[in-house]
Amino acid sequence: MEHFTSVADIGDLKKAVAEALQVKHDRFAWDTLGRNKTLVMLFFNSSLRTRLSTQKAAQNLGMNVMVLDVAQGAWKLETERGVIMDGDKPEHLLEAIPVIGSYCDIIGVRSFAGLTSKADDYNELVLSQFVQYSRRPVVSLESATRHPLQSFADLITIEEYKRTPRPKVVLTWAPHPRALPQAVPNSFAEWMNATDYDFVITHPHGYELDPRFVGSARVEYDQHKAFEGAEFIYAKNWSAWADPNYGKILSSDRSWTVDSAKMSLTSNAFFMHCLPVRRNMIVSDSVIESPTSIVIPEAANREISAQVVLKRILETL
Repeated sequence: MEHFTSVADIGDLKKAVAEALQVKHDRFAWDTLGRNKTLVMLFFNSSLRTRLSTQKAAQNLGMNVMVLDVAQGAWKLETERGVIMDGDKPEHLLEAIPVIGSYCDIIGVRSFAGLTSKADDYNELVLSQFVQYSRRPVVSLESATRHPLQSFADLITIEEYKRTPRPKVVLTWAPHPRALPQAVPNSFAEWMNATDYDFVITHPHGYELDPRFVGSARVEYDQHKAFEGAEFIYAKNWSAWADPNYGKILSSDRSWTVDSAKMSLTSNAFFMHCLPVRRNMIVSDSVIESPTSIVIPEAANREISAQVVLKRILETL
């Protein structure tokens, strides 16, 4: 594996899940693979699960880990070409990236969408420069358009908990007080479309995702209808993708909150969310605290997805 930025980099999903379960059974079996190798993780945005799980995964493999919070522990970095750097950003990514690459063997980058320029976000302005200029394998720790480590962990979790060979999996929009990127729903849809699951996306009108990520999924605007017979409910908010409303909140309709009444329409579905979650906005207390809520095992699998990715990259170095 050269880089890890999307489902296309993981190869055969069945083999990837089988490897993940093997790693989960004995996560220290490869603890010398990363000896004398260093992972640098750069965070342009906040993190809890991604930071801790990826650091733990690297340590399981024997790697050294360095973490840089770009907003707090480094110079502010300019990301655009051609600008006159007379503001508050004294260093450009074009110098910072190769310098960082000289200190490590693998680079992890987390950089959210700005939600002001769709072109910049969907061209992956930050991540693409690390891939182009670092001369090191790059792992996306969430980018403007995708969160592949999360989606890989989601897939592992569904495979562990599914009761039928081809479960019905529903991605549902839910309200949120702030405008959020489309990265998690984009990525989840991309990974689910790579399986043979019965995959449905439900959201209000105006919240359509980029068709490249919707793929072959069925889109249902009636949330209640979408939930019928579902075996997994994955809740997530996202802002509008289509112009001229890119990055905007079009609705805060609380009727889309996932509650016990809606879950009763399902086939005793498991509830999933990438976390952090706004209780009683995204999901009710009763649902997230129910026996079928698997948000904690899902989060725990973030260590496993990261370890499989790092393991595969190390095996090619």
